[in-house]
Amino acid sequence: MTSSPSLLFNPATYDPQHFDAETRRLLKATIEWFESKGKAQLLAEDRGAVWTSEFLEFVGKEKLFATFLTPAAYADGDPNKRWDAARNAALAEIFGFYGLAYWYAEQVTILGLGPIWQSDNEIAKRKAAADLDDGQVMAFALSERDHGADIYNTDLILTPTAPGSADAEAGILFRADGEKYYIGNGNVASMVSVFSRRGDVEGPEGYIWFAADSRHDDYHLIESVIHGQMYVSHFRLENYPVTAADLLHEGPEAFSAALNTVNVGKFNLCHGGIGMVEHSFFEAITHANNRILYGNPVTDFAHVRGNFVDAYARLIAMKLFSDRAVDYFRSASLEDRRYLLFNPMTKSKVTSEAEVAMTLLLDVLAAKGFEKATYFAQASRYINHLPRLEGTVHVNVGQILKFMPNYMLNPKEYPAIGTDLAPGDQPFFWQQGPARGAGKVQFADWTPAYERASEVPNAGRFYEQAQALRSLLLTAAPDADQQKDLDFMLTIGHLFSTVVYGQLILEQAELTGLDRDVLDQIFDFQIRDFNTQAAALLGKPSVTEAQRAWAIGALRSPVADTARFDRVWQQVAAYDGAYAMRP
Repeated sequence: MTSSPSLLFNPATYDPQHFDAETRRLLKATIEWFESKGKAQLLAEDRGAVWTSEFLEFVGKEKLFATFLTPAAYADGDPNKRWDAARNAALAEIFGFYGLAYWYAEQVTILGLGPIWQSDNEIAKRKAAADLDDGQVMAFALSERDHGADIYNTDLILTPTAPGSADAEAGILFRADGEKYYIGNGNVASMVSVFSRRGDVEGPEGYIWFAADSRHDDYHLIESVIHGQMYVSHFRLENYPVTAADLLHEGPEAFSAALNTVNVGKFNLCHGGIGMVEHSFFEAITHANNRILYGNPVTDFAHVRGNFVDAYARLIAMKLFSDRAVDYFRSASLEDRRYLLFNPMTKSKVTSEAEVAMTLLLDVLAAKGFEKATYFAQASRYINHLPRLEGTVHVNVGQILKFMPNYMLNPKEYPAIGTDLAPGDQPFFWQQGPARGAGKVQFADWTPAYERASEVPNAGRFYEQAQALRSLLLTAAPDADQQKDLDFMLTIGHLFSTVVYGQLILEQAELTGLDRDVLDQIFDFQIRDFNTQAAALLGKPSVTEAQRAWAIGALRSPVADTARFDRVWQQVAAYDGAYAMRP
């Protein structure tokens, strides 16, 4: 099978036949809205930090968020409304392709809906469904200036009303006071899911989620804490009334709701980043392949071709991993919680790869990459936001490490998971249960995917490195002191991430019939990335002699193949002129 430009999202040719008719219509209508706005206006509004009000008008008119973000249970019989991870991912990719601000408006709406859809409060859920239908957006108020996204601490306090008081007679249970910081959509959200604690209850029993309205007189919008189209708000509640209709979660359940919201709400970071790199890639290859330098096309230079091929391979790998992760999300259950590993992988590994790909392209474009008339300049300003939105890479890698022992050493039998893109609602994400037990989650044996691809030269060689990591855990695993050393363990986590990354890439490549040359090129960089982390281990102060010997022994050289590289380069060059946004 030969690869073609169809491997990348191209608005000019996009026709997602695997989705139902209404989903296709909405996705294509979204593309048309952006293309009709035109590139010059899109970029001018980004430079001018223009709030995305026109976009939200479109969202409301088409009932876009209502259709994509309303679970079937609250759709009032509308067959088009459902929470479908596959089409949500496709929409996130489109938003990222045109601008982070548009992706962000949906992203924080998803997060704001998380505590609502997980709650038992039918009044709040029916209100959320009606508000979405009306074109409203939501917000997720967890972070604070002093605590960041630390859900163990919050200074937003609920004070119970006195029995027999006028408040109590009016049905007001609490008065809320305090500030939240870094809250997207906090300027307009009809429902702001707010994390708080009771002032009269200590510990987890005092946690409470409730819904506030940004239009209420006791909700005081202070400012946006960034300069940009995204409104990342700082707001203060002063004596804000909270009724039973507003309460979403109380006690330890509120803590779980926060983590479970992130499990589903942050997943689309990966597809947003993919869209940003795809648009940038089209611009980069079209410019570079038609630019003459020292009498030669820029792309005649070996290092330029190397950058493009590496960026392309990394971009395709990002898409393979993320699309395969969708399958695990759609099939998740209390008996199959493997998504808990693949979620932080998409948040940290995929988004970090987006940064790497953009840097490779920028090294080719040089000054062109900063010109205000390019989408590239916008994307390169924002691409490093994605791994750091309310959860830095080290936080996610720390989460990933919890799964390493069972993943590498203790497999479990699971039914095979294929790709099913038929319309489907995933209600499990509003019933994830207590947020604990990550270390007990088991995985299917990771080795068969590698065994089946071992004839692909670089996949086979990387498999040697993956097996070496398992040997490290069996023969020279981090000791108790090293396990307390986050700097040391993050390197182990990055090594482990490459193995997980490779597994889902191989699974998706097999399911889609990916061109062998591209797959071989992907594992060329996988080997190099593993080498980088193994070499980093050598420099850690606490590394043992056995671990140092392991690191040296685990190094591998990628299998060089000039003919393969040239064939992949031809695929890259085929994107020259394949897409340009309408002016």
